[in-house]
Amino acid sequence: MPLEITPIGTVIGGRTTPTDDHWTESAIIRLNSDFPPEVVQGLEEFSHLIVVWHFHQASPDDVALHARSPRNNPAWPATGTFAHRNHRRPNQLAQSFPRLIKVDGLDLHVTHLDAIHGTPIYDLAPYFQEMGPQGEIHQPAWPTEMLRDYWA
Repeated sequence: MPLEITPIGTVIGGRTTPTDDHWTESAIIRLNSDFPPEVVQGLEEFSHLIVVWHFHQASPDDVALHARSPRNNPAWPATGTFAHRNHRRPNQLAQSFPRLIKVDGLDLHVTHLDAIHGTPIYDLAPYFQEMGPQGEIHQPAWPTEMLRDYWA
């Protein structure tokens, strides 16, 4: 049975067009006004969120179910769809881990959210350090090279 979900909020402010790097703008995650204020009670005690959002400006025709070099850079190895973190995924969903600056009613002020103005938010939760990756983390060199200026 397919999952049907509706947005719980929208990104307000920040960047208006998607680009690869330099995600430094602040933004607001504005939760739907029909939620009671209690839905964010206690959230201000956390430094970071996990946010699930949709690449709403991406075309479903741009999904790429084949191996390709990240950012089409031939210096980096061809990798499959699920080794990438971009909009060319089957459901065009993303996860971000923004820093929560403050809670103002149903407005969550954040930094380091790599979603653009108008992006539908489908879920969010506080980041619990205890539920983060366990054990040693490893990855190839290309993500570090590729993302050198992502947050700069």
